[in-house]
Amino acid sequence: MPQLEVDGAALTYDDEGPRDGDGVPLVFIHGWTANRHRWDHQMAHFAEKRRVIRLDLRGHGDSSGAGVPTVAELADDVLALLDHLEVERAVLVGHSMGGMIAQTITLDHPERVERLVLVGSIARMTYSRGRGLLMAASTLVPYKLFVATNIQRAFAPGYPREEVRAHIKASAATPREVVMTLYGAMRAFDVLDRVGEIRVPTLLIHGYHDIQLPVRQMLRMAKAYPDAEVRIIDAGHELPLEKPAELTTALERFLARG
Repeated sequence: MPQLEVDGAALTYDDEGPRDGDGVPLVFIHGWTANRHRWDHQMAHFAEKRRVIRLDLRGHGDSSGAGVPTVAELADDVLALLDHLEVERAVLVGHSMGGMIAQTITLDHPERVERLVLVGSIARMTYSRGRGLLMAASTLVPYKLFVATNIQRAFAPGYPREEVRAHIKASAATPREVVMTLYGAMRAFDVLDRVGEIRVPTLLIHGYHDIQLPVRQMLRMAKAYPDAEVRIIDAGHELPLEKPAELTTALERFLARG
């Protein structure tokens, strides 16, 4: 389990697949309270033919480190890893907060990005009234209850309860300081007025039943993208877990697009 020290954090990452494989490397970036194993299906599929990289963001999974107040600082962590691995250009795939990180890198360092994939992500952080009330109450309820409520809302109706419970347990292992600091970073995230600057081919893929970041917010963002393909899948916010094979197929088709 290799790690890289970056600004007080030890970032755990995986770097698999042939160095001389098809195309530039794929880089997978997970979301808030998640970890790099959100991408297990995609890693197993794509690493057979091309280089694939994923990491645990600071304070998540097997990585250490405190939370940071801006998404841009998380983007710097990812860029530090790519520099360490001597990856000059990549396809970025980000889920939720990971998509915010991927957009930040693409806007600030367009020369590093060949294609962009945003999974259940948006360019301006806005919450529904219900989610806003939940977040406002976060300091008044036990941390594990707060995490459990958020994770339960992330899945479409009918997803197996035992699997939801397992993901709640994994998310609750993320330190409260990291979770709440990064919540503030996401609240402040807003690049909606800049996404028209993104000139790389982009796939916006979203769950129809996503109530965390509703699909209408993604569609609003899609209007600003000059070269975006939109896919809606029958899933909730946790699309990489709910429909991993469909996500992999969508990525495969997008990467094959001329």
